[in-house]
Amino acid sequence: MSVEGLTGTVKFDFEGFRKDFIVDILELAPAGLLRVGSWNSSSRSFKIERPYKAPLSDDKQSSLFNRTFTVLITILPPYAMLTETATQLVGNERYEGYCVDLIDSLSKLLGFNYTFIVQEDKNNGNLNKTSNKWNGMIGEVIEGRADLAITDLTITSEREGDVDFTMPFMNLGISILYRKPEPVPESLFMFARPFSLSVWIMLGVSYFLVSLAFFIMGRLSPTEWQNPYPCVEEPEHLVNQFSIRNSLWFTIGALMQQGTELAPIAISTRTLSGVWWFFVLIMVSSYTANLAAFLTVETLVTPFKNINELAAQKEIKYGAKVNGSTANYFRDANVSSYNEIWKYMVRHPENMMSDNDDAVRKVESENYAFLMESTSIEYATERHCTLAQVGGLLDDKGYGIAMAKDSPYRNELSRAVLKLQETGVLTSLKIKWWKEKRGGGKCSRKSEGGAATPLDLQNVGGVFLVLFVGSILAFIGSFVELAVRVYRISKGKKLPFKEALKRELKFFVQFKENVKDVSDSNTEDANDNNLIDKTEIEY
Repeated sequence: MSVEGLTGTVKFDFEGFRKDFIVDILELAPAGLLRVGSWNSSSRSFKIERPYKAPLSDDKQSSLFNRTFTVLITILPPYAMLTETATQLVGNERYEGYCVDLIDSLSKLLGFNYTFIVQEDKNNGNLNKTSNKWNGMIGEVIEGRADLAITDLTITSEREGDVDFTMPFMNLGISILYRKPEPVPESLFMFARPFSLSVWIMLGVSYFLVSLAFFIMGRLSPTEWQNPYPCVEEPEHLVNQFSIRNSLWFTIGALMQQGTELAPIAISTRTLSGVWWFFVLIMVSSYTANLAAFLTVETLVTPFKNINELAAQKEIKYGAKVNGSTANYFRDANVSSYNEIWKYMVRHPENMMSDNDDAVRKVESENYAFLMESTSIEYATERHCTLAQVGGLLDDKGYGIAMAKDSPYRNELSRAVLKLQETGVLTSLKIKWWKEKRGGGKCSRKSEGGAATPLDLQNVGGVFLVLFVGSILAFIGSFVELAVRVYRISKGKKLPFKEALKRELKFFVQFKENVKDVSDSNTEDANDNNLIDKTEIEY
């Protein structure tokens, strides 16, 4: 039985199986599926249409031993720099840096040789959407003019579509470089900063309300009305200790943790006293702890704390490296705030920098923030003590060594990078080039030392001011009290006010006299007794 199908005649035997057909043999190659032969069902034989080649072992195919590679670098601290020396150097000795040491460590581990060449324009590589061609270091690798490329070369999906990368030798993320936060300016009233204004207001309101509560409870509670003369069993009148003045004095004495001569007697006033003392205990403890921190710990203020606050403000300019992976990250992001940042960069090309060193100088001299990778920020802040990283990392990515697509050396290089990571070589190299060489660690040394800074008059001057003003007010109050007393005496004895004042001042200047004749106070005491008779309630 035969049937005409799409690929020709299809024949079946009497059992329903196909017969007299030919099947192509396909092989998966780097370029895709290739036809390498056929199988004939009639003769049951293979026909191979390519010459046989014995497969190479993996070791022979990908071995790096004794091979020589052209390694492309850029002169960018601390990844690769010209060696500082007075003698003339040639070859690879002309360069030093983190990436130079990393390639040297890999060559010793895998046994290959290398020659450095420099990417003069310092362009890591960008894809031209029109021509679909890469420039920079990625373009050099694709064109075959370099075998390997290493610098602060970020592994991205766009780049990995045309070249291969080793596993990351350094992990990082995008962050913000800005001037170091400035300390809060010192003030005479630093002692008031442990509490906010609202807390101070509530504390004052609580003081007056509790004082008023003591006054009201004292008058309502029968127990608080006491006999002023304990020796008299049946007194004519009773006295209440919680007058307005005494209530205010009792409350402020507890607040200042000094106490007073007053002692609540009734259950209600004692209950209120216990609650007020507990409140004072917590408030005073909190104030003391915060005051110590405010006076001894330097409080720093920064105009923004994260990328969203930076994007929301209008005063600080910001930008990134032109055509760099950081700028591309904001260009391709799906977050609305990041899209606004990209639009700002497009509108202000003058804020986009071509070099990290220029960006660092711009951050130091202007009100400018630079978006860059955290490793570069760490390198800059180790050498420029006025700069700091603001906020956390916006993403998570890594630097890798770039090579041609489908390179047979990728796995072996990745395993070697992993081994260097496990043995601590990568960590040692980062400490060497970030914190030790070329001025590294300068800012870390400045920040060391935990000696407490002596408090200046700017820190505690407000306390002296309060003491001075309070003393002046107290003196004024004493003169007012004296004037009122002299007025009462002059009125009671029908003396001229001036004459009565002279008598008081004459006694005042007699500093050796500590005993005063009570006759001068009889009139005033009589007036006070009349006030008591009018205001106090007999019980």
